[in-house]
Amino acid sequence: MFSFDDIKNICDNFVLQGEFTDFSVIKNGHINISFKINYSDNRSYLLQQINSNVFQNTEVLMNNIDKVTSFLRNKRSKMTSLFCYPTLSGKKYYIDDSGKVWRVYNYIDNSVCYNIINSPELFYKTGAAFGEFQKLLADFPIDELGETIPDFHNTAKRYTTFLSSVAADKMNRADACKPEIEFVKNRADDTRILTDLISRGELPVRVTHNDTKLNNILFDADTSEPKCVVDLDTVMPGLSLYDFGDAIRSGASTAEEDETDLSKVSCDLSLYEAYVKGYLSSAGDSLTEKEIEYLPFSAKLLTLECGIRFLTDYLEGDVYFKTSYPEHNLVRCRTQFKLVEDMENKMDEMIRITNSAAFR
Repeated sequence: MFSFDDIKNICDNFVLQGEFTDFSVIKNGHINISFKINYSDNRSYLLQQINSNVFQNTEVLMNNIDKVTSFLRNKRSKMTSLFCYPTLSGKKYYIDDSGKVWRVYNYIDNSVCYNIINSPELFYKTGAAFGEFQKLLADFPIDELGETIPDFHNTAKRYTTFLSSVAADKMNRADACKPEIEFVKNRADDTRILTDLISRGELPVRVTHNDTKLNNILFDADTSEPKCVVDLDTVMPGLSLYDFGDAIRSGASTAEEDETDLSKVSCDLSLYEAYVKGYLSSAGDSLTEKEIEYLPFSAKLLTLECGIRFLTDYLEGDVYFKTSYPEHNLVRCRTQFKLVEDMENKMDEMIRITNSAAFR
């Protein structure tokens, strides 16, 4: 628990306007600890304790966020951008006496976030927001960014790590998931497609968000229009396809990530269509034809990658993802693989929908 004095002492190290009055804990989010801090003259800010176990290179992390948000503020957009407030020493983060790392953002007033996609219209707006984020950053000098999590969406390397985990079988779990192991091995060629295209210079490396879930868009509480893209901790160089694919994986599925009844798991094509139309309505003319061509495949690949990560973690003893029971990661991987299978069956229609939205 943090006291009034604890939070005030931390805030006193940042260049903020007004006098500190009070604070409240923000319960959303699973990685960082967040507070709304209130100052005189009705000013509010967002204070966060950064999870240093997940993000170990604070300098790279905050450099990426500061440069990207500064770049966004110089663009014309209906959406607002986060702002990193400096400390008294000029840095964009503060390390307290116990080694905890802190930062302060502007607080986005009159905003709401959603955890459940309750309509195609909401998913359309989410796609449009992430599409605009991509378009606004299309001319960002990518060499100025570092990797906060190296090889985060390098599916080929994820596959290599998976094979090593199968071979080691240190938890003696491989026999319990033979069908899942074969499922991945049968799609080994898929894991290399995007990385090979990068190597051949056929896909541009761009600024990517890398966590394009619905709840990382703040919407205006009155108009329900997208207001701000948040949770920029994983902003780094990557492919636009990573962001698109993961948005479909997480948003167009008809079931929860750990659904045990696989008959409930499928890719909702009406949601896929809504997101594609929203995304291309704002990002379309900033993307190459090759990027647009691979949008449907990216949905399948990012779903496969997520399933591989769950299965790898299961084989290694559940050391990365939090689990509620021994087979939790195995259940999760089965859900992802069922979604992959459904996308494969619907790929022709996904391609048709994408082409219709892109070239109408």
